[in-house]
Amino acid sequence: MIFVERNARGEIIAIYQEERAGATEQLAHNDPSVLHFLGSTNTDLSHSDIVLIRVIEDLVDVLIQKNLLRLTDLPVAAQEKLLSRKTLRKRLSNSLDLLVDSEQGLL
Repeated sequence: MIFVERNARGEIIAIYQEERAGATEQLAHNDPSVLHFLGSTNTDLSHSDIVLIRVIEDLVDVLIQKNLLRLTDLPVAAQEKLLSRKTLRKRLSNSLDLLVDSEQGLL
């Protein structure tokens, strides 16, 4: 069981493992209102992660271009992930280019 804190509209705004001031209501982990709260939070967090990942990739590219970082300075697993994403993005970009005719726009 968990303890939830609600706002004036009755919406869950926080979840705690222990009872605290403002969080005395006890619910099961699988309660629909708890799952809804976690789902919306996870969606926001997931979107933020996606955006941040792209920023980090661009930052690594800039550091490499300015010779402040070498790809080989990174752990092998990080190198593989960065190269894999770069290859995938390039492949997707090339696929989209095939749909475009320079004189007539999108085919």
